[in-house]
Amino acid sequence: MTEPLTQSPAQPAAEHEAAPPAPRRAPAALHRFRHRLRSLPPWSPLAAGIVAGGLLGAGYGMLATPQYTATGYVVAVPTDQSDPATALGFAQAYGRVATQLAVLGDAQMWADVPVARLAKSVRTQTSPDAPMVSVTATSDDPEEAADMANAVARALTAHAAASVDDTHVELRQFARATEPAEPSSASSAVTGLVGASAGGLLGGLALLVRPRRDPAEGGRTTAAVPGPASAAGVRGQL
Repeated sequence: MTEPLTQSPAQPAAEHEAAPPAPRRAPAALHRFRHRLRSLPPWSPLAAGIVAGGLLGAGYGMLATPQYTATGYVVAVPTDQSDPATALGFAQAYGRVATQLAVLGDAQMWADVPVARLAKSVRTQTSPDAPMVSVTATSDDPEEAADMANAVARALTAHAAASVDDTHVELRQFARATEPAEPSSASSAVTGLVGASAGGLLGGLALLVRPRRDPAEGGRTTAAVPGPASAAGVRGQL
């Protein structure tokens, strides 16, 4: 008997060979970028710092909320039982307690703002020569700035009146705080100049720490130094 012919199973189709990876261009691009950086003039960090700082400063000035400042004044007046020197001393003391909680707690009712806001926005200043206290408030609303300054001055005057029998010095309002017409914060031009100055300073520092390259270093070749001649060779040449 003849054995039936059997066919071997068909071999699976050969898998497609994997495509060769694309050549990496990152090192070449990085090399070109470094070459361009090296080809820039030496003063390029200084110029870049000035331009970047000026743009950042001007942008901050344009985006920042403008602030308004209002200032009121109170003056310490001695009674018949006191003298100007005593009034001057109490003016210094009242200037220190004007931003304390006891005064700001009464001022918040007239200013219609929280005590924390008053403590953050109100500052006082005294003079060593005149018995006067200046009360300054800052806010993004000019009307609110004037209201806060007047409220603190009013509360301080009320506290001084409550103890006038003991101190023999009373506080009187010298000038009310008025609503400012222009913001007290720096304009975009000023912030741009400040930013350009800071950027120029950083660029100058980067220029100082930048490694210096000798322009003749690339084409310089090392001259070959001849070795010492032997004594026998010197006699042969003589």
